[in-house]
Amino acid sequence: MTTVERLRNPAREHRFVTSDGCALHVESSGPADAAVTLVLVHGWTQDHRTWDGVVRHLGPGVRILRYDLRGHGGSAPARDGAATIPRLADDLAELIADRVPSGPVVLAGHSMGGMTMMALAERHPALVAERVAGVAFVATSSGQMDRITLGLPGMAGQFSARFERRLAKALAHRKGERLPLSPALVRSGARFLVFGDRPRRGDVRTVAEQLLCAHPASLGAFQDAISTHDCRVALAVLRGVPAVVLAGEKDRLCPLSHARVIAGELPEAEFVRFPGAGHMLPQERAGEVAGRIAGLLRSV
Repeated sequence: MTTVERLRNPAREHRFVTSDGCALHVESSGPADAAVTLVLVHGWTQDHRTWDGVVRHLGPGVRILRYDLRGHGGSAPARDGAATIPRLADDLAELIADRVPSGPVVLAGHSMGGMTMMALAERHPALVAERVAGVAFVATSSGQMDRITLGLPGMAGQFSARFERRLAKALAHRKGERLPLSPALVRSGARFLVFGDRPRRGDVRTVAEQLLCAHPASLGAFQDAISTHDCRVALAVLRGVPAVVLAGEKDRLCPLSHARVIAGELPEAEFVRFPGAGHMLPQERAGEVAGRIAGLLRSV
């Protein structure tokens, strides 16, 4: 059985069907009667396994719900027009209502997962006000993602932004279920793009594996959605909610300056920078990320 076949387990406890008919892969752990539930939302090209290290550090006493975004991991591909961040926010709202019908929730989102949380605040402010007791924004951005340069100077940085948009358009029209890339090539690209200093080989491997499980056309459409993401104003809905903003100082995809914008909109949030770390904080700094999330859980 392949990894994707295992993830696409049809058992009810592992499946959640959204209002527009998209089947999502869901994983839950910890005591069902816990006072608070932690909901973990992964980023673009990844899946719920992004959080494996963080979950291990949190231990078995925390109730955790994590899932694969549409078009990622074991979830169904996004239909035409449905690979948008607002639709991801609606998926999250529906999942909380179905799987966590009562009690407070703490949300932690990495990269596009953090963008999904911002869109949730914009589209479902009543849910946020009534249920969300803490938020962790991990290596993410509130907007201007069409201007990133991947840390490259001058013309090279400008070209990288244009190339990324062209690649997104090409992927969005691609037929087939798998990316036509070798694992070795993906690992090499991941090592440069999403990690900071001295990444562990196992972390690079798992990031590459998750990317190769994702649906190509969905990835392309979501990359285009990320480039137009703008939820800075929506962050005001979360003022007063206990929050942490975590950023890697060598993040090429969601630079440190983007994290500062989020922290500026949430003046009571704890802003933590990780020297030497890149974009994949849930792998590179799993223990520290878990510690900050645990602090939010304790505050509840």
